[in-house]
Amino acid sequence: MRQLTALDAQFLNVETATTAAHVAGLAILDSGEGAVNRDALADLLLDRLHLSPALSLRLAEVPLGLDRPYWTQDLDFDIGNHLFELTLPQPGSDWQLAEAVAELHARRLDRSHPLWEMHLIHGLPEGRVAVYTKVHHAAIDGVSGAETLATLLDLTPDGHLVRRQEAAPPTGPSKCGVGREGGDGTSREVAAGRGPGVVGMLAGAAARSVTQPVRTVGSAVRMAGDMDAIPLASRLPGAKAIARAARAVSGQRRDRPELPSLAAPRTPFNGPISARRHVSFGSLSLKDVKNVAKANALSVNDVVMTLCTSALRAWLSERGALPEEPLVVAVPVAVRKHGAKDAAGNQISAMLAPLPTDVPDARERLRRVGATMLRAKRRFALAPATWLQELCSLLPAPVTALATPAVFRLTGRLAGMALPPVNLIISNVPGPQFPLYLCGGRVLSYYPMSVLTDMSGGLSITCFSYDGMLDFGVVACPERVDDVWSLVRHLREALEELLDERVGDEFRDGVGVDLVSCELPQVLLVDEDGGEHGRRDLQPRRVTAGPG
Repeated sequence: MRQLTALDAQFLNVETATTAAHVAGLAILDSGEGAVNRDALADLLLDRLHLSPALSLRLAEVPLGLDRPYWTQDLDFDIGNHLFELTLPQPGSDWQLAEAVAELHARRLDRSHPLWEMHLIHGLPEGRVAVYTKVHHAAIDGVSGAETLATLLDLTPDGHLVRRQEAAPPTGPSKCGVGREGGDGTSREVAAGRGPGVVGMLAGAAARSVTQPVRTVGSAVRMAGDMDAIPLASRLPGAKAIARAARAVSGQRRDRPELPSLAAPRTPFNGPISARRHVSFGSLSLKDVKNVAKANALSVNDVVMTLCTSALRAWLSERGALPEEPLVVAVPVAVRKHGAKDAAGNQISAMLAPLPTDVPDARERLRRVGATMLRAKRRFALAPATWLQELCSLLPAPVTALATPAVFRLTGRLAGMALPPVNLIISNVPGPQFPLYLCGGRVLSYYPMSVLTDMSGGLSITCFSYDGMLDFGVVACPERVDDVWSLVRHLREALEELLDERVGDEFRDGVGVDLVSCELPQVLLVDEDGGEHGRRDLQPRRVTAGPG
């Protein structure tokens, strides 16, 4: 067994009646002429369960909550507790799909089983299917989540069949939920390992309680060194001076780039959230984004952040709620070390940065985002922020488990009045630029979806680059965001605003998909002599999904 880190456990602690702490993704697939079905998915999951530790581990709680839980092998794993299917009513539109996914995304995972679910969704037009998968944030972060997804995907339509033939006899759980013997004939219990047991857990809890004061002092000093980068704390008088002094005391004498003001303004996004969720999704051409990045000597991520900035500005302006100050965004950053990809759990930190939503000119917003993100990345490269982990380690596990829900709810109420820690979370996860297949069906799009909390706000935007497109997933609390689809429309408009008129491709020159009728335009086929040979549908590389 492996004990959860303080950060992993915090993702468990943050869950309340209004907060579900899992990350998720919605894959849109060609059904592969019916090959993508529940039985095929069940076989695939069981064949590859051993490739991702997060999928076969369940929580083992320490008695009385005296310490952080442990991950232990689920010896009675049953695929029926994790794999489900449903069918949308006709016509199976994107709105209907988003509504069904939003309902699934709002439900918390059952902690008596490994913390993940997969839902196969039928009823989409043109023979497509959707697969919505969610995994608890205590088990994975964005990068390990993408790696977990990759274990289920193949490079060719028949890859799942070839890999099954080449694989060794499975030693994992069976389809009916009864565990198999270990490969050497040992029992399931011996093969999986029982770990320290109740007595061992309590002994570990006692030992950690004795050393907790020392760890608290160390965490406090290290956290003080990042005080100028911590939400709310950075607004306290003398925060920068305290941070410099703490770094000097701990021997960190190298200067760090000064951060701009991280005082988040009040917005409709911030305040207590409800248990309800709304979801929207859509795609943009990665080629277009790269053209903008190249023309302005910026990174793709800088352009993505600018698109989000412009979309948020437009959405807030429409409602007369645009603050005079820049919004402040939290950007998750992977700090997973080489060789640690097989470890379950979180290897992340957070980088805070202002978004120039107060700048009316699109080009100037792009320039400002580039400069701001460069400063934030330089600061992070010199000294990766550890305040998130240190904050989670500051108090004993029992106290943290009890205090976290109350602190988050209180922070949400303060955010609704005047003091939001951040306005929202924006995450950009890189993905493969070639097609992938699931059970023989080609993955057309993959829309990531993240967590909402009272502290981080009622809106999150997550982006995943895949096969020439940027796939955006937007999750919102409907009490905080009244129209989640308009944000996707504003993202598209923001890209159009930045594109050079001399640069064109099929998505901007009117050649692509009619998003209202979903019909493909036709092209005339001619030979070298000008002879006509009929017409055919023009097939773009990817179909942009989502209303608007």
